[in-house]
Amino acid sequence: MNIINTILVSLLSHLPKWIVKPFASPYVAGVTTDDAVKTVKVLNKKGFIATIDILGEHVHSKNESFKIRDEYRNLYDIIGKENLNANISLKPTHLGMGIDPLLAEENLNSILEKAKENNNFMRIDMENSPYTDSTIKIYKNCLKKYNKVGMVLQSYLKRTAQDIDKLDSEKFNCRICKGIYREDEEIAYHDKKEIHDRFFEDVKAILNGKGYVAIATHDIPLINKIEDWIIENKIPFDRFEFQVLYGVPMGNRLLALLDKGYTVRNYVPFGESWFDYSIRRLKENPNIMWYVLGNMFKK
Repeated sequence: MNIINTILVSLLSHLPKWIVKPFASPYVAGVTTDDAVKTVKVLNKKGFIATIDILGEHVHSKNESFKIRDEYRNLYDIIGKENLNANISLKPTHLGMGIDPLLAEENLNSILEKAKENNNFMRIDMENSPYTDSTIKIYKNCLKKYNKVGMVLQSYLKRTAQDIDKLDSEKFNCRICKGIYREDEEIAYHDKKEIHDRFFEDVKAILNGKGYVAIATHDIPLINKIEDWIIENKIPFDRFEFQVLYGVPMGNRLLALLDKGYTVRNYVPFGESWFDYSIRRLKENPNIMWYVLGNMFKK
């Protein structure tokens, strides 16, 4: 089945965008900022909050990184103007880290100024392992300038437990996800149960420490397990939130979380790079092919 999935994904990357779009449209807010604003407004009315991401990674020039920087700065102003209950997530390589870490940090500092001006929060996404140390360094430097800054750690990396221990503080705000990039077995867990267990332990480690955790998973049994632990240990609701990708169906589980008073945030991606993003994600996890096809036939 994995071989078939991989072949199908390879074929998709050579097909016209209109054929690929059904695989992406349920999970991407659209192409323009207006599309993203409309999506977030609908989510807010339902009781969800959002984090907005401009799709794209690995810019190839300084000018391209400056363009993305300015789009994010403008997005903060729009969030404030439209009174959206939303913040921003951004990828360092989209701001030039692959060119020069100092370039990415300069761009992030510029965006950070807008976040501060609008009294909003900024989340620095984590990408694959070559960028882990640089991303953590930039996060620490940003945190010295403004305390409404968060980052992301991935449970399948074997270093994550140690990173959590080193970063623990009252200012530590971390999204925990399982991880999507292909990494070597020397540095990453590959067994699904092991990753599941590490995710649970990472969430507990942050909540047993001083930080705030954004619990980012669509694994309902894992969500249930974490919720049981939270209730058992009487963790205050202001120490965590649940996060999901926009459009991923989870039955009534998200509404049930809202009804209990938990914060639930949707990760809302948009932008012109929806095609490349979709193909890249499908290549990283070809099993998504059947997941999306199943949902299409249900509709």
